[in-house]
Amino acid sequence: MVGCLPVASAAATYDTHVPRILLLLPTATYRASDFLDAARKLDVKVIVASEQRQTMSEMMGDRALVVDFDHPEASAEAIVKRAKEKPLDAVVGVDEQGVLVAALAAARLGLAGNPPEAVAASTDKITMRKAFSAAGIPQPEHAIAGPDADVARLAREVGLPCVVKPVSLSASRGVIRADDPPAASAAALRIREILADAGQDTDAPLLIERYVPGVEVAVEGLLRGGALETLAIFDKPDPLEGPYFEESIYVTPSRLPAETLDTVSRLTASAAAALGLLEGPIHAEVRIDSDRLWILELAARSIGGLCSRSLRSRLGLSLEELILRHALGMPLDDLGHESVASGVMMLPIPKAGMLREVRGQAYARATPGVDELDISIPLGRTVRTLPEADRYLGFLFAHGKTPEAVERTLRSAHGQLEILIDDPPE
Repeated sequence: MVGCLPVASAAATYDTHVPRILLLLPTATYRASDFLDAARKLDVKVIVASEQRQTMSEMMGDRALVVDFDHPEASAEAIVKRAKEKPLDAVVGVDEQGVLVAALAAARLGLAGNPPEAVAASTDKITMRKAFSAAGIPQPEHAIAGPDADVARLAREVGLPCVVKPVSLSASRGVIRADDPPAASAAALRIREILADAGQDTDAPLLIERYVPGVEVAVEGLLRGGALETLAIFDKPDPLEGPYFEESIYVTPSRLPAETLDTVSRLTASAAAALGLLEGPIHAEVRIDSDRLWILELAARSIGGLCSRSLRSRLGLSLEELILRHALGMPLDDLGHESVASGVMMLPIPKAGMLREVRGQAYARATPGVDELDISIPLGRTVRTLPEADRYLGFLFAHGKTPEAVERTLRSAHGQLEILIDDPPE
């Protein structure tokens, strides 16, 4: 497992040319400030593309572009038209919503990036499953359920317990474990309600997958010319057994045996190749049960939320800077690794309602080893629990000498917080 060391300055590489990069930043992203900070550090000119001009104008003035993430082809054409006025050196999709638009635009502009068809496969779980099947990548047994499908029958055929999930949502939204056929049918109905709430097609096919046991890890990597460089493998010490799959603690380096970690990296590289991905960040989820491994998902983007901040002490620079350097073709030193352990807790939402107060923040921040606490939902806002939830309450970051120490720090600091949520009105 490797990390990244700082590299030569951009000015020395580019002389008088100042690179121009277009960032696709959905208004709901957590990561705008981190990417913009990375661009400022590299002295890169940024054009921001998002779905709302008002938010962008506040950040970028006239260096803003309105796109519709639900219509990738039209959005890519808008970027190409903008690039004719002032050429771009790179187009980067920050979150899941923008990666296909970025790939389409980059391809039409002749810029480095992933093939659009490969990115499209990574954003649709059914297409992903088909690609993995064709390549012989180990994955859960699965079936596709259309709007009129007999979900109970499909669940029996796939094997119980099973997991029912939408093909397009992320961050465990709409992912439900079912232990019997009636529960699978009920899960499918609930997921279609979640799709309606998200403004998506309620008749879209669903995936029904056999639940696979074991521990789960997350893989953060960078593809360069189709070769995967593993930046980090995160342990997820809290069991993810359902009925919903709320992720909480990520800790790296993983405590699994080196041989297992090598197998995880090779499986991830094979999965990326099966999709046809060649360049840029990837984020994968892998289940491990004894000597058996399954790839659950692989995305053509970096880790979500603010979780990338947990890697700064290990990489020696922000993950966002690393992504921008790669996209712009700036030189990267050979990737090494730091010995420090680090981690993040995605703060769980204990119940649905209105967030009134988060007490104990000063005590949590004062916990030895804590680097940062970020409450990302403003007070007075409505919060939801999984499987409906689409936001994290916040993020807690820590470092330490060992992964065990980091995990203890995160749990201790979280124990200092008292989250007050008023019941929703009846």
